[in-house]
Amino acid sequence: MSVRRLAEESVQPAEFKFSRDNAAWAKATIKKYPKGRQQSAIIPLLMRAQEQDGWVTKAAIEYMADMLEMPYIRALEVATFYTQFQLKPVGTKAHVQVCGTTPCMLRGSEELIRVCKNKINAQPFETNESGTLSWEEVECQGACVNAPMVMIFKDAYEDLTPEQLADIIDTFEAGEGESVTPGPQNGRHLSAPIGGLTTLAGGDSGPAAKTKEPAAKPAPAAAPAKQVEGKQPAAMEEPADKDDLKMLSGVGPKIETVLHSIGIFKFEQIAGWKEEERAWVDGFLKFKGRIEREEWVKQADALARGGVEEYVRVFGKKPR
Repeated sequence: MSVRRLAEESVQPAEFKFSRDNAAWAKATIKKYPKGRQQSAIIPLLMRAQEQDGWVTKAAIEYMADMLEMPYIRALEVATFYTQFQLKPVGTKAHVQVCGTTPCMLRGSEELIRVCKNKINAQPFETNESGTLSWEEVECQGACVNAPMVMIFKDAYEDLTPEQLADIIDTFEAGEGESVTPGPQNGRHLSAPIGGLTTLAGGDSGPAAKTKEPAAKPAPAAAPAKQVEGKQPAAMEEPADKDDLKMLSGVGPKIETVLHSIGIFKFEQIAGWKEEERAWVDGFLKFKGRIEREEWVKQADALARGGVEEYVRVFGKKPR
């Protein structure tokens, strides 16, 4: 892993301060940790600071340390250890993290790095002329089966060719990054084999054939409804003026399609979800808490009441 240092003093702001809403969020987050363990909140607090300002400043690190009553060096150790934290200004529209660990290297990550050098800047952590794009090489990001891959902000783009990465970079530069579906870019489902099943696929050879077991019954035409806890939210018929649910942080094209399949088309529907309804959707989508972490209800409420302008007032930034 490369040495990670704070940005030069010349680009460091004099101070850091959470927005009013982020300050309230931070206080609520700290309360989630047991008494005496509040310093464990350092990672989510630093992440929220980065989401607010685009990168983690020295002032932000010291602000978090003061907030959590921990030595500055301890907060600095956390910020400099994890590559998810950007320690100097990065591209405002996209910061591309290219995995260069062995599986990705064997599958073509060097070509992806070459694309970044050609389209963004010859040097990592340096922006293009307009300041909208930047890149870096990082250690393993946990998608080895789908190598090579990159991360852009919170999303992974996998099974990439150089041409595909070039197109993705152009799309982000045009301000249309939300139109690119994260995940595999070669049509595979998650990490499933590209050519289909290679085991337990039936056939007339192998040990199973020798036992002359009866053939398996064909799968039913449709899977039974998922049994999840909570209460399913009220659905509606698809309206002509349905909202763009992808404006919610944490909702991409695939999740929007699933929400449509259960009759969710408007921000006001999500804004009205009670605890048992949130639990049902969380279980249905197998999110394990994303709805609460991403504050879907609060986001949807702001968009339903006043659109982008109200969202910016509440969250201090534009929706994705």
